[in-house]
Amino acid sequence: MRTRRPVTLAAASVVALAGAGAVGLRTLLIRQAAVARRRIGKPLGEQALDADRVWRRKKHPGEPVELLLLGDSIAAGLGAAHRRDTLGARLAKGIARQAGRPVRLRTAAVVGSETSALSAQVASLPAEYVPDAAVIVVGGNDVTHRIPAARSADQLADIVRELRERGVPVIVGTCPDLGTLRAIPQPLRALAARSSRQLASAQAAAVHGAGGRVVALAQAVGPMFAERPDEMFSIDRFHPSALGYRRTADALLPAVLAALAEPARPGRNS
Repeated sequence: MRTRRPVTLAAASVVALAGAGAVGLRTLLIRQAAVARRRIGKPLGEQALDADRVWRRKKHPGEPVELLLLGDSIAAGLGAAHRRDTLGARLAKGIARQAGRPVRLRTAAVVGSETSALSAQVASLPAEYVPDAAVIVVGGNDVTHRIPAARSADQLADIVRELRERGVPVIVGTCPDLGTLRAIPQPLRALAARSSRQLASAQAAAVHGAGGRVVALAQAVGPMFAERPDEMFSIDRFHPSALGYRRTADALLPAVLAALAEPARPGRNS
C-alpha cells in the first residue's frame, strides 16, 4: 500500500491556484506582488559598491588574472556593506589564494538586469579586453518580470557562445531559488520558486550546449538561504548579505578555478 506524501504549503498553493478563476488569480497575484514590493523596498538603493581593482597585489606576484562579472544585482554585489564582501571581490580573493596570483576584477553587471541586458554589458567592454574567465549570474529579474524561460535561456546561450568564440572560459551561476524569499507571500512565492527552477534548468541546458560551465546555485546555496534567512540575506530580505555572498562565491569558485585551468583557445590574447 502506497504511503501518501504530505502536502506542503507550496504544493497546496499551486493546487489552489490551478483551481482558481483566471480573474481572481490575476488579482491575487497582483496584490501579493505589491505586498512583496512594499516589504522589500529599496533600502540598498540601486547602485552596488565599486569593487573593481587588483586584489591581493601585495601578497602574490606576477600578472593579474583578469576576472569579468556579468549579470544582475547579485553579480554586481548589491547588499554587501563593504566592497571586499561583494561576489566579485570574494571570487577574486579566492582565485588569488588558490592560484597564487593577483586578480584584476572588472564588473560589467548592472543592478536590475534581465538576461537580455547581457549583450549590452559585453558591448560596453573595451574592444581589446579579453578576460581569463567570465562569471555570469542572472535570472531573478527574468522570473519577476515573467520573461519566458526559453527566451532567457536562448539569450544566455548567445552570450556564452560569443565569449567562448573569443576563447573566454564562462561560468554561469543559474537562477537562485526565489522560493527562499520570505518577503514574498504565498501562493506567489510557490509560483516564483517553480518558475526559478524552470529557468535554472533551461539555463543549464543552454549553457552546456554553448560550451560553458554551470553551477546550480539553487542546489548549492539555496538550502542555506532557506534555513538561515536572517544571516544569508541583507536588510532588504532579497539580496545576499556578506555571508550570503561568501557562500555563493564558495559555490562558484571550484568551477572558476577549473575554467582557468583550461588550455588557451584560439581567439585569446597571448
